[in-house]
Amino acid sequence: MTTNRIAFQGELGAYSHEACKAARPDMEALPCRTFEDVIDAVRNHEADLAMLPVENSTYGRVADIHHLLPESGLHIVDEAFVRVHISLLAVPGTPLSEIREAMSHPVLLGQCRGFLREHGIRAITGADTAGSAKEVASRAHPPLAALAAPLAGDIYGLERLADQIEDRSNNTTRFLIMSRDPDMTRRADRMLTSFVFRVRNIPAALYKAMGGFATNGVNMTKLESYMVDGVFTATQFYADIEGHPEDANVALALDELRYFTSTLDILGVYPADPLREAQLAGE
Repeated sequence: MTTNRIAFQGELGAYSHEACKAARPDMEALPCRTFEDVIDAVRNHEADLAMLPVENSTYGRVADIHHLLPESGLHIVDEAFVRVHISLLAVPGTPLSEIREAMSHPVLLGQCRGFLREHGIRAITGADTAGSAKEVASRAHPPLAALAAPLAGDIYGLERLADQIEDRSNNTTRFLIMSRDPDMTRRADRMLTSFVFRVRNIPAALYKAMGGFATNGVNMTKLESYMVDGVFTATQFYADIEGHPEDANVALALDELRYFTSTLDILGVYPADPLREAQLAGE
């Protein structure tokens, strides 16, 4: 059974909603309250895909997301890079000179410090970006504006007083698209493989495990560690590598990794987003 829906966390107009429209324009976007709700929507067949943010070029890893991925039972089938363009959204007819406060998620407020300072606008913390736009629209108080995606302004009937006001023009969020079923087909020349693992309790296990990727010429684009269940001695690693598990050098590297690990789970095999190169180049 298919629903032709893609689930995301947040209100309509959120950056995750924008990612859904960009990556899967033919699918209906389903807003969910939490990341767990997004995953459950796919597991319960309320949606076919999940759109989950994993990292931002300015603020790093999205909190808690790597804890959820291995336990979700879902599989990564694509990635999507979305540029974070921030607009100042206000009640229609309000001039910029009358704006005294701007509401948004704390992370987004921190990305517009220069603009807010230049215009003497005080930052107000909101629950999230699109939720702030929704609240500004419902309050209809002209001196109060929202900082959010242009899409949020369109949805909630707000006027865009200024666009692309972010301090860093290359600010980008990486999303993972997840499905109930894996897709291991080679759909592009440049494929990525994501996995999680725990090393065996032997000296230099991590160093030796990583050696297989170096000796076999496999490029590891990400390696992160995090505690499991709040225990300092239980560390899990998340990794992204370039290549497909069926590539000879990748297969050899993974075989060597298995020798030094107690668990190894492939989370997904998927094409690299074309915007990945631009982001790595800082464009």
